[in-house]
Amino acid sequence: MKIGEVARQAGVSVDTVRFYERRGVLLAARRRPSGYRIFDATAVERIRMAKGLQELGFTLEEVADALAAHDGGGATCDSERWRLEAVVDRLDAKIAELARVRGAAVESLEDCLAGRCRLTPSRTT
Repeated sequence: MKIGEVARQAGVSVDTVRFYERRGVLLAARRRPSGYRIFDATAVERIRMAKGLQELGFTLEEVADALAAHDGGGATCDSERWRLEAVVDRLDAKIAELARVRGAAVESLEDCLAGRCRLTPSRTT
């Protein structure tokens, strides 16, 4: 399957397919004598899996590592659970940080409503 067909079926751009190949998410494609890449049908499913993991919060490096573990044949839910736990921990930290920033923004809004706006320079007269 040519790169354009892989991209179309996976719902990504041709550049994304090339990028995934460079980063090790996709196994290197075979090449025709002309230099064109030829992928097998598993490339589409692998791209979809990679996109799904990214949507869960995995970094691209984590996706490549998880897929490499899968490729090694020894990956199980028990052996790979730590990857999801790390993502959940990272998301929890991000949510906590967003809650802190939101609290500060709400406090600033309340100050503004009370006439103590932080968005304008204070005037001394």
